[in-house]
Amino acid sequence: YHQDPLDDEGHTSRERVSGKGDMSRYRTVIGQQWEQDGDGLSIDLELDDPNLLVGRVLRVHGLECVVRTEEQREYRCAVRQVLKSLSTDQRHVVAAGDLVVFRPEGREQGIILSVRPRHGVLSRTSKGRRHILVTNVDLVIIVASTANPDLKPHLIDRFLVTAEQASLEALIVLNKADLSDPAELQPLLGVYAQLGYRTLLTSAERGWGIEHLRAMVTGRQSVVAGQSGVGKSSLLNAVQEGLGLRVQPVSNDNQKGKHTTTTAELLPLAGGGYLVDTPGIRQLELWDVVGEEVAGLFRDIRPYVSHCRFPDCTHIHEVNCAVREAVADGHIDPRRYNSYVHLIDDPAAAS
Repeated sequence: YHQDPLDDEGHTSRERVSGKGDMSRYRTVIGQQWEQDGDGLSIDLELDDPNLLVGRVLRVHGLECVVRTEEQREYRCAVRQVLKSLSTDQRHVVAAGDLVVFRPEGREQGIILSVRPRHGVLSRTSKGRRHILVTNVDLVIIVASTANPDLKPHLIDRFLVTAEQASLEALIVLNKADLSDPAELQPLLGVYAQLGYRTLLTSAERGWGIEHLRAMVTGRQSVVAGQSGVGKSSLLNAVQEGLGLRVQPVSNDNQKGKHTTTTAELLPLAGGGYLVDTPGIRQLELWDVVGEEVAGLFRDIRPYVSHCRFPDCTHIHEVNCAVREAVADGHIDPRRYNSYVHLIDDPAAAS
């Protein structure tokens, strides 16, 4: 996760926006230089071009992406070739959620010239290269199901670690609550509540918790993550009617849902903000995090790390390990500790 230094108005030293909001026409300072600034790729243009626009990337399709302006106009944009050459560790230069500067080419086409500095970046690796799933995220909604497929706390914890790595607020949603006894879920929910995470029981089928969820996402850019089959698309359809996201049942053979979403896509909300529907994630790796840093991303493990006898303690087999002692004394929930061990033993496993 990276965040670029901004001024009081939220712009870098080389970028300014005139007019209202982030989606107004783009005006540049004098200069002519390509640069890579953290997670942003930008160019300073020599002239103050009033024809340039700023928009948000709704989705990426191969070499093209759909960009939406504040006036709710959509353009199909290509990425300028020289901009592609600046990105060496990513599969794609532009990702869903990016604020981009582009030059309109006709009524519905455009050329992306630069990517504004990002915050709240969620990514994974693919073939050894960074694959940014979505940028500028305000809230991560981690969706799990109470049944069909079975509830997997270690997968929830993996998503929480990813949110911690990106310094993002997280909301844990247990969907399909009508398929289980809510009382049986309270011990697990209590563990997360004590750690400061917000939780919500929902049922897309019966409408439970939908109004609460709708209120939490209004005016924000929220990414919805979780394994296939937990009901992410059903929840999004319930939060805003008319989205029409395709839903398919879970296979009885392996309790894994079929992928109905293949790319991350921003869905504009009527009340303001965006929901981000992501592909069902079966492999989610931590980007730029080494093994000894993982413990610090668990809120309940973090306070004990500095009290271990050995500074390079893995908290798995060492003697005089404060983390293991905290588990034995009941200060750390065993399920959370098992999630940590699972993550250390197999960083690439997500299911």
